[in-house]
Formats: sequence, C-alpha cells, structure tokens
Amino acid sequence: MTEFTEGIHSNTTNSLSAEQAGADTADLHTAIGELAGLVSGSGGLPELLAEVAAFAVHAIPGAEGAGVTLLQVDRTENIVEALAASAPFVAEIDEIQYVTLREGPCITAARERRTVRSGSLGGEQLWPRFGPRVGRMGVHSALSLPLLLPDQVVGAINVYAHAKDVFDEHAAELGELFAKPAAAAVHNAQILAQAMTLATQLQTALSTRPVIDQAIGILRGRSGRSAEDAFTQLRSISQTEHRKLADVAQRIVDEAVRRARARHHPN
Repeated sequence: MTEFTEGIHSNTTNSLSAEQAGADTADLHTAIGELAGLVSGSGGLPELLAEVAAFAVHAIPGAEGAGVTLLQVDRTENIVEALAASAPFVAEIDEIQYVTLREGPCITAARERRTVRSGSLGGEQLWPRFGPRVGRMGVHSALSLPLLLPDQVVGAINVYAHAKDVFDEHAAELGELFAKPAAAAVHNAQILAQAMTLATQLQTALSTRPVIDQAIGILRGRSGRSAEDAFTQLRSISQTEHRKLADVAQRIVDEAVRRARARHHPN
C-alpha cells in the first residue's frame, strides 16, 4: 500500500468499510490520472472545466453534481472568469450563487482559502439567502474546495448532493486530494487559453496592419496631416461609429479604390 493510500485509510472513520475506502481511493486515483491528460487535449477552457467537474463527481463519494469556477475574489467583489457544471441543477445553483445573490460556499472557500461543508443548506446560517433558496430546490449538501496554488487562488470546485449530511470528513479529505492537481491542471489550461487568445489577436493584428497603413496613407494624402494625426482620425471614426478599426480602414480603402476606378473609367 502506498503512503498516499495509507494516509487516506488512516483518516477514514470506523463506520466506513475497508472495501468502500479502497473503492473510493481507486476512484480518486482514476480521476487524478485523467486530469493529467487534460491540457494536452484539443478542447478549449470551457470543455476542460466541464471535464474537471465530471472527474470531481467520480472522485468524491456521494457527489451527484459538481461545478468548477475560475473566480477572483476580494473584499468587495467576486469576478467569475469562467465556470462549468456537470449537471443542469449545478448550473442553476451556481447562477444563484454568483449572479443573483453573490454569496455561497464557493465564494467562501475561495475567499478564505479553506474547504467548506454543509449538510443542511436549508438551515445554513453562513449563507442566509443562498442556503434556504438551494434547500427549497431539494439540494441539502455542499462541499466546496478552493483551487489553490502557492501564490494565488485559481477558483473553486463545488460538489452537491440532494440528501442531507452527505459529505463527511472522508469525502472532504478525498476532495482536497483531488483539488490539488486539479488546481494545477486548471491553471495550466487557463494559461494555454490566454496564450492562444493572444496568438489569435496577434495574427489578426498582422493581417489587418496593411489595410490600416493604407487607410492612414489615404487620409494623409487628403489632408496633409502627419501619420500620427491620420491614425488619430481613423481611431476617432472607429469609436464614433462603434466599428472595428480594421473595418473602418477597409471601408476607406475600398472607397478610395472605387473613386480611382471611376476617374479612370468614367461612364
């Protein structure tokens, strides 16, 4: 038995059979193993978060649904960067938590950098608006795990179940063991997604630069202004018309081409 597995078994309550503990550990190992191959896959960030949520359901005993959230929190606001859910009822709960009420276990877990559990959401005093509302939906148990890196909180994993008192210390311990590699996987995927977005933006900039330069040349030819002043004029048109700079530049170039053709080929 590995040190990792022994640690899980040593903290297992007496009421949990060795057979069940072994099965839970096997599920955890499988889920963590699946995490390792996520970033190298071809899916985007939303797809990866959805897979992490599905893996969390398998890794944590009693879980009926899970959500993964990229969340920035401070004392005054909670900024949700991305989220995914393994089931529709989880998506509904997270909508209530992040958008409608702005309170709940995930926000607490991320802000306080600790695991949060509740076995009776309907009577939960920690979230006086969120708890009763979710309890009326028939969901009574929640386990929230912060996704922690040494220097930051990436977000959190939320796990839910309909029955009361589903998530004991054993479930919380397995959840914490899953959350550690999950935090790294999610963060790496986030960095990759940002890099891909930047690459796309740079490619777009490179492809639109020629037409922007042409438009600046046309405006300079008409007014005699400097290149800087012509670009300022182009940007002002873009802002006034609420159109992309490249689109405005393309229109100016197209109009100049039509005028030139009309002069050379009059009717």
